[in-house]
Amino acid sequence: MNIVLVYPAACLSAALVTAASVPFWRRWCRQTGTMDDPGHRKIHTSPIPLAGGMAVMTGLLVALLAGAVVAFAFPRSSVAGLFEHGLSVRAVQLLSLTAGALGMLLIGLRDDKAELTPLAKFGGQLIVALVVAAAGIRITLFVPSLIFSYGVTALWILTVVNAFNFMDNMNGLCAGVGAIGAGWFGFIAAGQGQYLVAAMAFLAAGALLGFLPFNFPRAIAFLGDAGSHLTGYLLAVMAILPHYYTHKHPRPLAVLTPLLVLAVPLGDLVWVVLLRWKSGQPFYIGDTNHLSHRLVRRGFTPVRAVVLIWLLTAATGALAFLLQ
Repeated sequence: MNIVLVYPAACLSAALVTAASVPFWRRWCRQTGTMDDPGHRKIHTSPIPLAGGMAVMTGLLVALLAGAVVAFAFPRSSVAGLFEHGLSVRAVQLLSLTAGALGMLLIGLRDDKAELTPLAKFGGQLIVALVVAAAGIRITLFVPSLIFSYGVTALWILTVVNAFNFMDNMNGLCAGVGAIGAGWFGFIAAGQGQYLVAAMAFLAAGALLGFLPFNFPRAIAFLGDAGSHLTGYLLAVMAILPHYYTHKHPRPLAVLTPLLVLAVPLGDLVWVVLLRWKSGQPFYIGDTNHLSHRLVRRGFTPVRAVVLIWLLTAATGALAFLLQ
């Protein structure tokens, strides 16, 4: 298989597995009481299963396992070369990345079942972020300090995770923005010849796309905190893995790439945190001042507001791609 064909195969396989697993996880949510009940600031009138996080994780893991099986069965294929090269260079990082994804999923799932205190939630997120940094998935910003690298990496992961957690406020919004962002990171990594990173990004994009039909425009399943934590984590890590600046291709402005790809969720986070700070409200208390809510108040339907935000995310991602 040509390496170029690996990317759509990764995306499609993850999407199909995720979609196929949603009915199972919806039943599991009903049996375990993992449901989003109607209430304050919610427009649904009946309980909705919080199945998205488990479904997306299933799509990622099963598709990744299928890729490993194909690589083993066809040792001369592009898939085998991708795994052989990737594992020789990034084996520890890949294991840590997967463990971190499971960790974020479990933190969110625990919050879905019985709401965690903000301190407990941030503490769990910080532990996962530090484990990822310890595995070598770190931001340096050209500063030769290990402590600085750990600190800025943890701050980045916590920021992006909570940006997507905040953005999970309308049907299809978080999953769609996540899929678009992951897709752009995949194209950027592929353009730089970072094949394993690109394949992982397209897996993430596909897994989120596979869930989207169950969540938009009418939702029969929600991502929940488990899904928004997982989505934010995947995008945060996908932003760290590519090498945007090399001595062979020195492009200092390219380090701004992740900020552009994720400009919409990060901008939304900064906006609502500043508004809450000015009003004396704790930043972790939800409200209706997000970009999606403000668009609806200006006359957009929720569906059109979500699609517009998707388009904005696609546009900022395209700008980031041009920097490469």
